[in-house]
Amino acid sequence: MKIPPQEKMRSEPGGNDGGAGREGRVADSRGVDCGGTPNEAYGYDENAGVSSTRKVILEYANTIIVALVLAAFVMTFVARSFLVQGSSMEPTLHHGERLLVNRFVYRFSEPKRGDIVVFRYPENPRQMFIKRVIGVPGDVVEITGGVVYVSGMGLVEPYIAEPPMGEYGPALVPANRVFVLGDNRNSSHDSTHESVGMVPYSSIQGKAFLVYWPFSQLRTCKNPSYSGVPDHPGSYMAIVPGTL
Repeated sequence: MKIPPQEKMRSEPGGNDGGAGREGRVADSRGVDCGGTPNEAYGYDENAGVSSTRKVILEYANTIIVALVLAAFVMTFVARSFLVQGSSMEPTLHHGERLLVNRFVYRFSEPKRGDIVVFRYPENPRQMFIKRVIGVPGDVVEITGGVVYVSGMGLVEPYIAEPPMGEYGPALVPANRVFVLGDNRNSSHDSTHESVGMVPYSSIQGKAFLVYWPFSQLRTCKNPSYSGVPDHPGSYMAIVPGTL
């Protein structure tokens, strides 16, 4: 009695089930039938299909995780979103607008006159204020007769709501601090109030650079161009800022 030859199976490289499952693909296999005639056998590995789906899900998950990490990095070190509340920066910023604040810029430079900055309110550090930098270290600030003077120079300010009615100073801005005012001068809790005073650099969270909501009001926060502003106190050159 003749014993039929045993059936032999030969897998192509990567064709074993374990490899197919791991790589997410289906490998072909070649077999020999009992009659000794070779043929091609094509099959579908269900495990490979499941693994392929799992791979796609993992890729999406990894992408989302990376995006969240990058977003967290940006929000922590580069930019942060703030909601404007109140009218102290009218007409430059309006209640309910959302803006982006550059948290990175002051790591390499100091605040400048005209910058719109967000800082922690001294009496409640969890509360954020937004104002405009008017005086920097070494400046002497005075408000009188409806005009703001910086080291003896009267500011022409087309960006404010109305001239200030109160009196202030003269006061010297100390090192590592800035003097800030709201553009709505008569409805602003700013450096003219004892509870705020001169704002230390360490309290400043960043510089406002973009209003992004509502989208119809999308715009950048431009600095006024203070022509002829001196780098030292005592000059009497005129300060003529441009419009925002």
